[in-house]
Amino acid sequence: MADIVNFELVSPERLLMSAEAEMVVVPGVEGDIGVLPGHAPLVTTIRPGIVEVHNDGADLVKLFVRGGFAEITGTTLTVLAEEAMALSEIDRAAIEQELQNCNEDIQDAKDAATRAKAEDARDRAQEVLQALDDAAA
Repeated sequence: MADIVNFELVSPERLLMSAEAEMVVVPGVEGDIGVLPGHAPLVTTIRPGIVEVHNDGADLVKLFVRGGFAEITGTTLTVLAEEAMALSEIDRAAIEQELQNCNEDIQDAKDAATRAKAEDARDRAQEVLQALDDAAA
């Protein structure tokens, strides 16, 4: 059994992270999953939340993910996320402004399609803000 997990986080835009880790915590739809070396094989969907990459003696790396899948083998973890970004790259003020704009767009929507698009954007902004709050706790 290896003493590390080979971790990759991939979004549609890019490979966000490829690293060796002692443990990675993934936000599964049924709860957080702590992936250690030798973890049983598993494929699961992920919910919006924070992936934590743990390495002894190194800074904890936190990344926001929104939707997707995680595939776990004994030595590897691959997360294919619909959207992913490092928490350090998120501008809270910009997301709060985006949320306000979305709420205004919902109020001003003239048809169901426009309203649905604005509601999806609002939901995304709320998920990012929730992840920031969770990371600060």
